[in-house]
Amino acid sequence: MSDTGTTSPGTGTSTGTGSPRVIEQRGLYFDELEEGVVYAHRPGRTVTETDNVLFTTMTMNTQALHLDAAWSAGQPFGQRLMNSMFTLATVVGQSVPQLTQGTIIAQLGLTDVSFPRPLYHGDTLYTETVVTAKRLSASRPGQGIVTMQHTGRNQHGDVVALAARSCLMWTREAHAAAELEAAQKGTIET
Repeated sequence: MSDTGTTSPGTGTSTGTGSPRVIEQRGLYFDELEEGVVYAHRPGRTVTETDNVLFTTMTMNTQALHLDAAWSAGQPFGQRLMNSMFTLATVVGQSVPQLTQGTIIAQLGLTDVSFPRPLYHGDTLYTETVVTAKRLSASRPGQGIVTMQHTGRNQHGDVVALAARSCLMWTREAHAAAELEAAQKGTIET
C-alpha cells in the first residue's frame, strides 16, 4: 500500500505530489513526552578497549585507570575502567534517536551525575530514561523544558550511570510552523 504524497519535514502531512510518503526518523515532541514513562533505548552498546583508549586519549584524559592495564591490575577494581565521561556521553547518546532527534532545541544542563558501579571493557550498556518533569516555556512560545532521568545499566542490570538532564524541546505545531517559515524565506529546502 502506498501513499500519494511526500511528508513535509516535521509535520507528518502529505504534500500530495504523487511521490511515496517519506517518514523521517525523529525523537518525540514536547507534547508527546509523558512524565513517569520508562523509555527503554535499544539496542545496547557493548563497549570495547578501543572505545576507551580512543575516547580517553582524544579528550586528553591521561588517567592510568583507563590506559595502563598493569597499573590498574593493582588497584581496587583489578582492571581498567571505562572512562566515566564516555559512559555518560553514551547514556545520553542512546536516548537521542527515541527522544530528542530533531525535536530538541538545546541541552540546558546535566545534574546529579553519578557512577555507582564501574563499566568494564566488554560490558554492554543499556539506557532507560524517565521524563520527571515538563513545562511549557514562559518566554519561548511553542517550546518547553523537559527534565529527564537517565539510568545506564550493564548486561547484569547493575546501575553504572545516573544523570538528570534538562532540554529545551519543540512542540510539534511550533516546529512545523518554524520549518514552514524558514522554507518560505528560502533558508531550507523542503
